[in-house]
Amino acid sequence: MRHLRPGRLGFGTALGVALATAGTLAMAPAATAVTPGTATLSFDCGWYGSGTATLTATQNGTAATISLATKAISSPINIGANSVSSTLTLTKNGSGTTEFKGSSNPAIPAGSEVSTGPLTGTVAHGDSLEATSLKVVVLGITATCKATSRQSPGPFVF
Repeated sequence: MRHLRPGRLGFGTALGVALATAGTLAMAPAATAVTPGTATLSFDCGWYGSGTATLTATQNGTAATISLATKAISSPINIGANSVSSTLTLTKNGSGTTEFKGSSNPAIPAGSEVSTGPLTGTVAHGDSLEATSLKVVVLGITATCKATSRQSPGPFVF
């Protein structure tokens, strides 16, 4: 009977461990993270109002989502789920722009702040995105909001 000394692996055991590790890594999803995960900024929506917004970003490969809740716009009436169409425009890498779009929202009670998202977009590794404007369409009425501050703590980096 052959004995292995403590701390030493036979070639067959080492090969088996290496193959198992490689198989596990191949099945694992690509680890992607956006930083910061949450940022705030201020919007001016003209006569619809002004106030702060909280943006929450997530990433899965090249697909990214941003959800937004803003005190800049409040609903005068109850708004049903999935009835707000939104487009968030962001500067991309300091020049150019990209848009995140969607028409997914929770039900919004009268007098409550507007929440929208997830808004979807495409990103590449290393993209730096910062919100500049938001267009919200509710019941055929369009509110266009311009950022009046920079995102804090900073742009999203994917």
